[in-house]
Amino acid sequence: MRDPRPDPGRPLETEYRPRHPLDVARTLLFLRRGANDPTMTVSGSVVWRASRTPEGIATLAIRGTSPGVVRGAAWGPGREWALAQLPDLCGAADDPSSFDGSRHPLIAESHRRNPGLRLARTGLVFDALACAIFEQKVTGMQAFAAWRRIVTWHGERAPGPTPRPMFAPPSIDGWRDVPSWAWHRAGLEPPQSKAVVRAARRGDALVRAVLAAHDGEAVDRVLVSQPGIGPWTSAETRIRALGDPDAVSVGDFHLAHEVGYALTGERVDDDGMLRLLAPWAGQRQRVIRLLYASGIREPRRAPRLHPEDHRDR
Repeated sequence: MRDPRPDPGRPLETEYRPRHPLDVARTLLFLRRGANDPTMTVSGSVVWRASRTPEGIATLAIRGTSPGVVRGAAWGPGREWALAQLPDLCGAADDPSSFDGSRHPLIAESHRRNPGLRLARTGLVFDALACAIFEQKVTGMQAFAAWRRIVTWHGERAPGPTPRPMFAPPSIDGWRDVPSWAWHRAGLEPPQSKAVVRAARRGDALVRAVLAAHDGEAVDRVLVSQPGIGPWTSAETRIRALGDPDAVSVGDFHLAHEVGYALTGERVDDDGMLRLLAPWAGQRQRVIRLLYASGIREPRRAPRLHPEDHRDR
């Protein structure tokens, strides 16, 4: 079948040569929301990402061609912005030089084994905020499925020779205009869909305020002032959009258990997690990422939850 999209033409291309080790896949794939995320996929050694930039939609193909070289190719009206963002997406703004992993042997070993782990910064605040709202108080499986449906139905087909059909998220106006029946059919609960729509009503001002904030606490004050947005959602937004090395998603269903188990062999609650992470103040998100990279997981205690599907009711 002929591709109905206009010919995107030749891409713009660039090379990024980081001055530090870089694991492209480990750094970027943290941003993917499930294996079938319509905004992000992997084909061979290439990471593909579709986004809605301030200059329009863009598709970015990223490949580490050799040690110390990352090649990027971009299609679409936002391609120049996407290529300019490539270094930050690969962690150029992330500075781990002051990080001391020696306080715990597991963190020290994970840091040694993962020198190319960097914290990505997308610069796309509203996309990160909407994605985080989707993940409030539900399983990852539910959130990823709802994200896939809404972005596919109401986003915009990504330009370029993507390995499968990909879509950029809706614009801020587009988020506001998603009909109520679509949220229901996608499997997103009313509190989350209403929070996305309310945020979209102030979307541009919200994005400006977040980007103007001087630190994580200031970002939190901006975001949690909005109905339906709490500290967990703010932290998740800071992690993805701003690459915040200190953000901790307090209130997460699994995170405190995983951190506690990895560092002490026992579950802890949120307060216990914060006490354990306190020695790394300023770098707590990096510690969390290194713990995940270590592969240490709390043993499963019960069968996987299979949520009931209410969409046909």
